[in-house]
Amino acid sequence: MISYETFFSEWELFLLILMRIASFVYVAPFFNTANTPRKVKIGFAFFVSVIAMELYPDVTYEYTGVIGYAGLVMKEAIVGLLLGAICNFTMQIIHFAGRFIDMDIGLSMASVMDPTNNTQNGIVGSIYYYMVLLIMISSGLHKYLISAIVETFRHIPVGQMTVNMSLYSTVIDFMSQFLAIGFRISLPIFASMLLLNAVLAIMSKVAPHMNMFVVGMQLKIIGGLCVLLLIIHMLPAVSNYLYDLMKEMLYRVVQGMV
Repeated sequence: MISYETFFSEWELFLLILMRIASFVYVAPFFNTANTPRKVKIGFAFFVSVIAMELYPDVTYEYTGVIGYAGLVMKEAIVGLLLGAICNFTMQIIHFAGRFIDMDIGLSMASVMDPTNNTQNGIVGSIYYYMVLLIMISSGLHKYLISAIVETFRHIPVGQMTVNMSLYSTVIDFMSQFLAIGFRISLPIFASMLLLNAVLAIMSKVAPHMNMFVVGMQLKIIGGLCVLLLIIHMLPAVSNYLYDLMKEMLYRVVQGMV
């Protein structure tokens, strides 16, 4: 049962907890959608902060004056933003792979407005992103993110965030995996289009009177869409891999701030 006397007597601690959770909700996938009202996000962060405060009531922190408390606020905001950003960047691998696919099949100029992020994204990237996100949500992604940010108060108490060298190595390793995984997702399309380009090059030598530029654009779109339909069954495996990667990166980032 929530003790309101403890809550109002320790409002400074509550504000620090709220800052970490609100920063996480602001950038984490599924929670950061632009079509979600800000009042809903603030209310959700407030509710989770109350629960986190009741789970970890015995927290000790020290500060001197307003500047010291502002430093604690900045630390908590950095923790929430880093954890939310690493989750968001993991999901952005899908958009990165989608740009590769759009360029290969000739749909790079056809971008659509994503109302949830207020950004212009490719057609294939947007379709892949929402399908993978739906698979992850059905697997309990939102529940895991909530439990993960609350669990960070056990490993990184309020006001005790530090930056270790392992955090830098984690970020560099993640960026290398970002490029590699994105290319691996788009590899079937890349290989198919490479084979198609080789066939078109041979045809241009055999029948030079044919306009291979016009024929090639149509064949790339048709062939790319057919390959996409054939590899659509790989999306659950992709979502599971990204889910595991997100968990691993969250663990390593938390270890880098302990």
